[in-house]
Amino acid sequence: MLTSEENERITRVGPGTPCGELLRRYWHPVAAASELTPERPMKRVKILGEELVLFRTASGAYGLLAEHCSHRGTSLFYGFHEGENLRCPYHGWLYDTEGRCVEQPFEPAQSLMRHTLRHPAYPVERLAGLLFAYMGPPEKRPLLPRWDILVWKHGTRRLQIRPVLSCNWLQAEENTADFVHTFFLHGWMARLQGRGDEVGFFTRPFARYGFQPCPWGIIKSWEYEGEKAGSGWGNMVLFPNMLRQTDTMSTLHWRVPIDDTHTTIFQVLFRPTPGGNVVDEDQNPPVVYDDSWMGEDGDYHLRTFPSQDGMAWETQGPLYDRRTEHLGQSDRGIAMLRQMLLEQIAVVERGGDPMGLVWDAAENELINLEGWASERDVRAGAGVSPLGIERIPRERIFDDRYELVEVPFGSARPAPGSMAGAASERRRR
Repeated sequence: MLTSEENERITRVGPGTPCGELLRRYWHPVAAASELTPERPMKRVKILGEELVLFRTASGAYGLLAEHCSHRGTSLFYGFHEGENLRCPYHGWLYDTEGRCVEQPFEPAQSLMRHTLRHPAYPVERLAGLLFAYMGPPEKRPLLPRWDILVWKHGTRRLQIRPVLSCNWLQAEENTADFVHTFFLHGWMARLQGRGDEVGFFTRPFARYGFQPCPWGIIKSWEYEGEKAGSGWGNMVLFPNMLRQTDTMSTLHWRVPIDDTHTTIFQVLFRPTPGGNVVDEDQNPPVVYDDSWMGEDGDYHLRTFPSQDGMAWETQGPLYDRRTEHLGQSDRGIAMLRQMLLEQIAVVERGGDPMGLVWDAAENELINLEGWASERDVRAGAGVSPLGIERIPRERIFDDRYELVEVPFGSARPAPGSMAGAASERRRR
């Protein structure tokens, strides 16, 4: 349970807030690059509580400016796109991508105002079909991380953008650190809907699960019993607001705060070619905009994982009051994530650099997250992944910070002598 002050500290994202200043030290996706076209080169976006205008210049560069003109506050979204610049529709002030005011048509030629004024502007970079923005102090700007699935060439990518989530970003990110919710929220629910075979992977009984801090965040581990017994680790909680999953199709999720009570979820999905052949992929991967998770009756339809997750997160409330909760052993990953947030907020407040930033260009050629995952559901966890990536041995991943939780026999883990347990044992043999 958190105090009210701690809850505010790790959830509020606006300028000057402790968590907002932490999140501004990282790059965040703000749009799919394909959303900006010659016909529609501008897009209104809101991120970390700031209203902004994203635009593509005539040369193919990108700008991200505060939406409201520094003169009288009119929206630049309705302005005039002129080559490399954006002109306010009210009095014609002209801004470049760095926020310099290069023209004030009705001010005296000798006026120094346009030379001293700097409109809020943020750098934008393009990678894997997404546009990323950095909104922190310019002198603290790290490299845009080249996560593995964003730069691999032996497969194809697809982008997915979910409907706006009507709750705080941390409610979605804490779900990433909550490993066991999959059994009931996804597996059990699908089975009751008569779709158990579709999600059989999530109906397996848990035996143990654990959490291990690492330089990039938190690694989850698991061990299942029953017909599809197995163990492994991976599915990383990538600090501060991401999820990296490894499967037949690797995925990377961002939970990007729009403001304190709304979130956008961006996903990149990578599917390797069967033979590992290099693909000359288009610069704009296809973009899928997920359907609403609400049914015609106004309730969550719960037929898909996103709708089930959306229900769980949004029904906690727009900004969950963590003073009312009762955490247990199964919430160790959530407690670990919150502690990381509080620690890294304190680092930023002291003037330091938080964890997980990338500064070295050689390291940033390709950041291997795949190596932190074991082979799927094997106990050895060594060797090479199906994608040809060398795995990091177990002894280099787990240390004395590793926290392992045993699941008691019951609904999620049938006892060996019970009817359900005996059936599972017969299937195993």
